[in-house]
This record gives sequence, C-alpha cells and structure tokens, in this order.
Amino acid sequence: MIDVEGKSVFTEVEEMVNPAHCALILVDMQKDFAEVGYAYDKLGVDLSMYSNLRTNLSQVLDAARRSNTMVVHIQMTNYNNRQSDSPAQIRFNMRMHGSFRGDGPPLRYTIDGTTGHQFLEGFEPKEGEFIVKKHRSSAFFGTDLDMILRSNQISTLVVTGLTTEGCVESTARDGLFNDYYVVIADDCVASDDPAQHEASMLLMRNRFDIASSEEIIGCWDDASAKPLSA
Repeated sequence: MIDVEGKSVFTEVEEMVNPAHCALILVDMQKDFAEVGYAYDKLGVDLSMYSNLRTNLSQVLDAARRSNTMVVHIQMTNYNNRQSDSPAQIRFNMRMHGSFRGDGPPLRYTIDGTTGHQFLEGFEPKEGEFIVKKHRSSAFFGTDLDMILRSNQISTLVVTGLTTEGCVESTARDGLFNDYYVVIADDCVASDDPAQHEASMLLMRNRFDIASSEEIIGCWDDASAKPLSA
C-alpha cells in the first residue's frame, strides 16, 4: 500500500484480494456459451479454450468459498421474442460470429427459462451467493450489481469467465469506472476466438492488475488459514 496525497492505495494483489473486501465475479458461465450441444456449439463455434478455463475457475471458486470471499454469478439473460433487444443490440448481435451465422437470423442464446440459460455444471450458485441477471455485455449496466457490492463493502473485483473481449472486458472496465480495484484472473478468462482473447488481454494488462489462479488461490488460502484474531 502507498499513500498518494493523503489517499491509501493498494499496490499488491494480496492487499486487493483480501476476502474482507473482495468479490469473485463469474461472468456468463452458462451452457449456451460453453457447453457441447448448446447454442454456440451448434453454430460451430470453437469451444476448446473453455476446457482449461473451467478447470482453473473451478479451483478458484472452491478457494473463494473456503475463504468466505463474496461470490457473484453473472447470468446473461435474453427474453423470448427479442423483447430485451433494441434494434442497435440486434445489429450488435448480427456482427458476432457472422462467419458462422452467414445469412441466417441474429443469434438466439441464453433465453430466460431455457436450459441454455442455466449455469454450467460445477458452477451452480450455492445458497447465499448472489445471482445478477444482465441484458447487455457489462454486468453493471441496468443491474443492481453496484448496489450489492457497495452494500457489502466490496472494493475489489476478481473478474473471471467469458468471453474475454466481450462481457469480461466490458464488466472489468465498468468495474473500474465505478471505482473498484479490478484484478483479472488471466487463466480464468477465455474466448471462442483466440486472436480476440489475446487482443483483449493486451489491452487489459495495461489497465488492470493481472494474476494467475494459483496466485489468487494462494492469497485466499493464506487468509482462511489465519486465526480470527489476526
């Protein structure tokens, strides 16, 4: 920690991810995006990057729960008949995976109430964990995420999930703009487009703190091992 003109500023990952003021944010860990047999897989999108993400993030989630770090599950939610999509949002949709979609209609995914909207196996929320439904890329836009975080005195977000260049980066940027420290778990974010993943990581490394799952787990396990009086 350093002092900058009378303001205390965290400078070490260990300080930022202290369970007392940190939340683990899992972005869009849902079947339609990353499970074989669901929307993106049926479209022919490459899901290969998600295997390592799921392994690493499962371990981070376990560590968060052991250390009583706050856990927030973000759930992309679309309404049937495109009732949650503006014309501009539909155009945005049409630009995604255009090479797969071809001349077909805009994509349909994570429609509320469908199995594709559900969380991936192993990432289902437990009792007491928050679920924040969103309708746009950022988990902050049009949701109560900021209120939930501030109500629980959270100052740092460990951002994980998918996709790196989409909902992860959008959430990370809005997290910073809402005055949270942002830590990106670099082996717990992924994309179906490796080139866009790398481009996004290049940008985020210059804006946010980056840590590995191993480093974050170590911090949380150390915190959970300390006596209550520490």
